[in-house]
Amino acid sequence: MSDYAKITFLGAAGTVTGSKYLLEAFGKNILIDCGMFQGLKELRERNWENLPVIVEDIDVVLLTHGHLDHVGYLPRLLKQGFKGKIIGTAPTLAIAEIILKDSAKIQEEEADKANKEKFTKHHPALPFYTIKDAERTIMHFQVEVPDKWISFTDNISYRFQYNGHIIGATFIELDINGKRFVFSGDIGRTDDYLLNDPKKPEWADFLFIESTYGNRLHPKEDVEAVLSEIIKETIHKNGNLIIPSFAVERLQTLMYILWKLYKENKIPNIPIFVDSPMGNNVLDVFKRFPKWHKLSLADYKAMCNHVNIIQSYKETWQTIDDKRSKIIIAGSGMVTGGRVLTYLQQLIDHASTTVLLVGYQAEGTRGRQLEEGAHEIKFFGKYYPVKATIKKIDSLSAHADQNDLINWMSNIKNAPEKIYLIHGEPTALDAFRVKIKDTYNWNATIPKLFDSEQTLI
Repeated sequence: MSDYAKITFLGAAGTVTGSKYLLEAFGKNILIDCGMFQGLKELRERNWENLPVIVEDIDVVLLTHGHLDHVGYLPRLLKQGFKGKIIGTAPTLAIAEIILKDSAKIQEEEADKANKEKFTKHHPALPFYTIKDAERTIMHFQVEVPDKWISFTDNISYRFQYNGHIIGATFIELDINGKRFVFSGDIGRTDDYLLNDPKKPEWADFLFIESTYGNRLHPKEDVEAVLSEIIKETIHKNGNLIIPSFAVERLQTLMYILWKLYKENKIPNIPIFVDSPMGNNVLDVFKRFPKWHKLSLADYKAMCNHVNIIQSYKETWQTIDDKRSKIIIAGSGMVTGGRVLTYLQQLIDHASTTVLLVGYQAEGTRGRQLEEGAHEIKFFGKYYPVKATIKKIDSLSAHADQNDLINWMSNIKNAPEKIYLIHGEPTALDAFRVKIKDTYNWNATIPKLFDSEQTLI
């Protein structure tokens, strides 16, 4: 039995999406997260390639949380021969189930649409995975509780620790022969509307830390004041406010803030439509797991009653045809798919429309194009002029900023042997590397995709 551990970076190395890290030690192969690449075409195309490892030899997958860029590759992993358990906290697996089924449904629908309308170079266009693939994947799910060391073998144990970000999210600690490997997952923020503050690791021999906002601080903007002003402008223009939203956490946070603003008489009773089948299912996860968030049952019910939750595609079109000034919250958050595309296709060329971006927009996404001032945008094979006003609120991000990331490391009592910066774009990674050196005098490494490293344990 070797005294070496080997780590292979199969995703989210030099980029933000596609989180996958293979840890091999004492004859066991543990995959931390199993996400899809999103954004740039060259990254998305990697999703269709088999992993450059022997997938049948992977014993277990441990999930930090349920976002698509951390779980969306799981059905493909099974197709390549994975037969083990997929382990996470109860809300993480509930979110992962929703996201995988929803993603599969969208992929099936988009492949079908592309084939019917012939706006595809592929003959035929195929879904990345199907609903049946997603259902097969979910059969492998196994729930574990947080804050408890779970023995995997005599030499290996692991623990999930609360991390904010989204409901169920954790960082993962592995104890391998007395050495502590810490995978940050995505780190949440302090003083979040809905979630408690992240816990912090206290020891890390090998630290794998996300760097999404490694070069940025969230602005100290008054979200409620900014949102109120945008809503008043929308009403004045007799227009529509379209908010592309991540279905997990962001959508629920927006619902809460809008309900709070109305309750405090800061905005008029403008109709609010929530059009995200996945977001509706996530609302149920909040109800099922009250210990994982700060929302009381009474506030949860009042918040849900304040909005119009769209149940069908027919209602989507009725909402578009509704001439009233209104707020529409629809997935997806980076405008890569989902119901928001239908609204934007119909309304983005109206000067009375405002599009409000409320989260991180990865390279290569339509959201990033809008953020950077694109004069036209492509939906379903056609270009549409952007006449809408594009606005952005940065401070609603569910990701820790540079200060939060540095603070998250502040309880680590030892100097880690190795720090790997992951889940970030190149400028963010390098800025965060310098900041860690200046703050703690620790050296950090920026791995590239498919890099492997061995370390003595």
